[in-house]
Amino acid sequence: MFVTRRAGTLIWSVGATRQKHSLPELPYEYSALEPVISREIMSLHHSKHHATYVNNLNAAEEKLAQAQSKGDIQTVINLAPALKFNGGGHINHTIFWQNLSPKGSKPSDVLNKAIEKDFGSWDNMKNQLAAASVGVQGSGWGWLGYNKLMKKLQIATCPNQDPLEATTGIVPLFGIDVWEHAYYLQYKNVRADYVKAIFDVANWQDVSARYEKALK
Repeated sequence: MFVTRRAGTLIWSVGATRQKHSLPELPYEYSALEPVISREIMSLHHSKHHATYVNNLNAAEEKLAQAQSKGDIQTVINLAPALKFNGGGHINHTIFWQNLSPKGSKPSDVLNKAIEKDFGSWDNMKNQLAAASVGVQGSGWGWLGYNKLMKKLQIATCPNQDPLEATTGIVPLFGIDVWEHAYYLQYKNVRADYVKAIFDVANWQDVSARYEKALK
């Protein structure tokens, strides 16, 4: 599968040797993030919701390959929303699981200096990211990302399962899933409490590695 971005539009191309996507294993147990995120939520979120995105993405890519082989342009066009939604869901959640850790961690010196330069302080960054995430209307994601063109860290949000980099060009570093399935069983309708708590299980080692990779 090849995904590129042109003028805000995702362009999908599936080669003849396409390999199916698979649900990634978590680097921790479903109960490991308690009490911040319950075992029940993690189990449903990973084994049901993420798995559905993977299955639907594979099905959509299979249909795309068939349509491309037949030169069926109309079907290729019609598949774009399913590819964007399920492909984005797979990309976003794959990052999300790695962004979390039961051990807790601190950002690298490189990332910490960048946060202080671009936001003024660690607390300012957290407050801005939390406010943006809580403020997402409906379902979506809040992100701390790196804007390569501006050479700076940036807060961004995406609706639904839109993948950050493919739709905005901003490299995703740390994402907060604010779909209700990520928190409702535990936090009910108080999204702000969930967003505040998720910083307690943020894997800043992973975020730091993503940032330093984005700088290259």
